[in-house]
Order: sequence, then C-alpha cells, then structure tokens
Amino acid sequence: MRKINAPDAVDIISEQWQAQGLNTDLNAMQVVARILRLSKALETRFGHLHKRFNLKQGEFDVLAALKRADAKALTPSELYQSMLLSSGAMTSRLDRLENKGLISRSHCTQDRRSIKVSLTSEGKALINEVAPAHFELLSMLMAGLSDHDKTQLAQLLKGCLLQIESQADSTE
Repeated sequence: MRKINAPDAVDIISEQWQAQGLNTDLNAMQVVARILRLSKALETRFGHLHKRFNLKQGEFDVLAALKRADAKALTPSELYQSMLLSSGAMTSRLDRLENKGLISRSHCTQDRRSIKVSLTSEGKALINEVAPAHFELLSMLMAGLSDHDKTQLAQLLKGCLLQIESQADSTE
C-alpha cells in the first residue's frame, strides 16, 4: 500500500492549478476528484467479481435487494426507488434477470395491474453464492482502514451526500 502522505495524481493536478493561479478551494476539488477516482476503482473491482458470476453490477444490486426483502416479493417501483434508478433502467435489468432465470415476475392477485418480482430458486442460489464473495471483497478493499476510520469516513461521506442531495432537491 502506498503511503498516505506520498503525492498522488490529485495532488499533482492541484499543484498544476495553483501554478496557473487558480484561487479557489482546492480541498473541495481534491475531495471530489478522489471520490470520483475511488468510485471508478471500486466499480472496476466489483465489476470483475460480478462478471465471474455472469452478472453486471446492476443485476447484482437487484438480486441483493430481493434477498434483503427476505422472501417478500417487491414491485418494480419498490426496487427502482430503493436503488435510485429510472423505471426504464429497472425494466431492462429485470428483463435480463428474467431471461437468465434468476427472477420471476407475476401479477398481484389483489391488483392484476401490479407486478411482483421475486427470486427464483436459481436466483436465490446465485445471490447466496455471490454475496459472500462481494462482502469478502468489500472487507479486503477496506482492510487498510481501522474500524474507527471506517466509521468516521462513513459519517463524513454520509454528511457530504446529504448536503449534495439537499442542494440538488432545492435546485430542481
């Protein structure tokens, strides 16, 4: 693991902006740049893991949401709202998962217009296999941080996300 005090690409970019005479909060740029780089790195690592199970990240997310529902069938609306997706994006994910035999969609008996989504036995078996590998990778990726640092970082990121989301809500 590289030393935390060693310069990284974001430090170099900051120095270049300073040399150009940029007079702004470079710490803000550094935070956002590192979050974006981190996001890409994590997407890549989890993408490789999920590919081993013939899944895309979004497909894993749907299977995981259905597993967390603890055998309760969910509507597509409940699924896409829990994952902050558009209904169109959810429909294509559900189509792919249904074609793979990992989920089933059925009409609700009380309201035929409503559809319920649930895991098939193959879907349950797959998510039960993938989830432990997913969480093992999570643990490995965060192993360099102490429990205290992970808790503190989680809270800082939560505060940042809440602030950004509230700004987005007020500007829309």
